[in-house]
Amino acid sequence: MTAWQAILLGILQGLAEFLPISSSGHLVIVPHLLDWPDPGLTMDTMLHMGTLAAILVYFWRDLWTLAAAAADGIRRKSLADPNARIAWNLVLGTIPGALAGVLLEDLFEDLFGRPVAAAGFLLGTALILAIGEVARKGTRPLTSISWTDGLAIGLAQMLAIIPGLSRSGSTISAAMLVGFRREDAARFSFLLGVPIMAGTGIYQLLKLVLGVAESPPIGIVLLGVAAAAGSGYLAIAGLLTLVRRRGFIGFAVYCALFGILVLTGVLG
Repeated sequence: MTAWQAILLGILQGLAEFLPISSSGHLVIVPHLLDWPDPGLTMDTMLHMGTLAAILVYFWRDLWTLAAAAADGIRRKSLADPNARIAWNLVLGTIPGALAGVLLEDLFEDLFGRPVAAAGFLLGTALILAIGEVARKGTRPLTSISWTDGLAIGLAQMLAIIPGLSRSGSTISAAMLVGFRREDAARFSFLLGVPIMAGTGIYQLLKLVLGVAESPPIGIVLLGVAAAAGSGYLAIAGLLTLVRRRGFIGFAVYCALFGILVLTGVLG
């Protein structure tokens, strides 16, 4: 992998992680279409660390407030503070995806080498976005979140480990289906990405250190991570502005068209 390929993949990762079009699906399909080397699961995970950095920078005040509220809730043995409930539901929502990632790692790694499968799952993302937009209720504030809401959104995130199923698209749609407003659904989705991205990144780093996994040269990886962080920050700001005015049908149409073009051989 060249430096320019890493940078372009990083930009793609940052944009597609937060726009509901599946970053992992694009990282599988685009290198295939351009006849680039398969970046592999390790490089994909490192690029996700770039988007994690974007979330931490953009939402640092929110994260600090939530962490403080969670700690105070433990001390008081109470979840009366809405921020404490949000924080602990982020923890709850992370558990299904974490378990799936550990138990089904080999399956997911195999799917990263299958562009046609990723294209097929993009059609699933299109369907999820369309259902979330059409069936949404969109009246509840995030402060009303319950443990059943957190678990439902977490299960949606678990499914999105599959390349082609958008993590942000799945979790935002699930949050809208349980009644949250678009902007609150997007905010919770982005915050929910923090523990799963951090855990997966640390796990892959340990595998690299122990020599279990291979990676491109560190300089190439860092270029990709920096590009993912920059484009990810812009994508967060852009999507939060967009959802105040419009829905996700346009993204659903894009995922459907891109998936169909790949599956039919028009692309590739």
